[in-house]
Amino acid sequence: MTDHAYMTRCFELARKALGDTYPNPLVGAVITYNGKIIGEGYHKKAGTPHAEINAINQVQDPSVFNESTIYVSLEPCSHYGRTPPCALKLKELGFKRVVIGVLDPSEKVHNKGVALLEDAGIEVTVGVLEAQARDLNKRFFTSQIKKRPYIILKWAQSADGYLDRDFNPAQISNPLMSQWVHHLRHQEHAIFVGTQTALRDNPSLTVRNLEGTHPTRLVLDLELKIPLTHTLYDQQVPTLIFNAVKSEHTNGVEYIKVDPKELIPELLKNLNSRAIQSVLVEGGARMHQQFIDLGLWDAAYRITNPSLKLKSGTRAPELEARAHQQFEIEKNTLDCYLNP
Repeated sequence: MTDHAYMTRCFELARKALGDTYPNPLVGAVITYNGKIIGEGYHKKAGTPHAEINAINQVQDPSVFNESTIYVSLEPCSHYGRTPPCALKLKELGFKRVVIGVLDPSEKVHNKGVALLEDAGIEVTVGVLEAQARDLNKRFFTSQIKKRPYIILKWAQSADGYLDRDFNPAQISNPLMSQWVHHLRHQEHAIFVGTQTALRDNPSLTVRNLEGTHPTRLVLDLELKIPLTHTLYDQQVPTLIFNAVKSEHTNGVEYIKVDPKELIPELLKNLNSRAIQSVLVEGGARMHQQFIDLGLWDAAYRITNPSLKLKSGTRAPELEARAHQQFEIEKNTLDCYLNP
């Protein structure tokens, strides 16, 4: 097998923890000896052993490390956090070679893990399937480089471009598409909705019919119109209420005061300070349009029911971009966009 094949396996392992490692990145590791895999692992959750350690723990004969290669999708860490530095562990075990998908963009690690390994005389190869390695951790890279979360827009619309019927909730997507939405929610760090969506739909914004961590709930409610009896206040999930009235923490909900004139920039700055790496924006149309008009989005998913016409109601957001992928899911159409 080639370096590319082993690195691809690292990506497969890392994706098993998608949605569970925040604020840490996704990382997979594979250890080979004489052309065979003798250990593999991935990072499962912040505060638990990193991918390299989980792979090392699978190796039955530690005496072969000095003739082994370890493949890692992201540069091994070189600093003490909740766990010791992985680069130091690789040095101590005396690996012959370390192959890395992409350098870690964070200031604490960038090139430092590589330097530690090379100073120990270990052969280091960097940049194997680098584009795929970056894409695997696009949320982490956006957070570290752009100093904001990775923004995903998602909405469902009728064939004639409405989000509801006469401004009242309407069932647009089918059950299978709804299940896909819960899978999407599980992958992201936080979910964001506006006042009208919260008032109209009374959503829980949780992951249902799937095992995994619920994302943080983000709500824009400038005038605090949403009743405390709404599901968003059930304390089931950490909830942040962005408003123009007060800043306080009460009953498991944090109120964050923002300037309505600088809403989106202040929101993203606040979320970045909390190390929230991705946000799924679920509504409403005005909020979606603000992100689109500012160019502050990274991916978008438009669900369309081609057989449903609502005739009047809230108009769907206008996104002038070409879908890079399109899927048909039980007579619903899913258009996937990337911000060019």
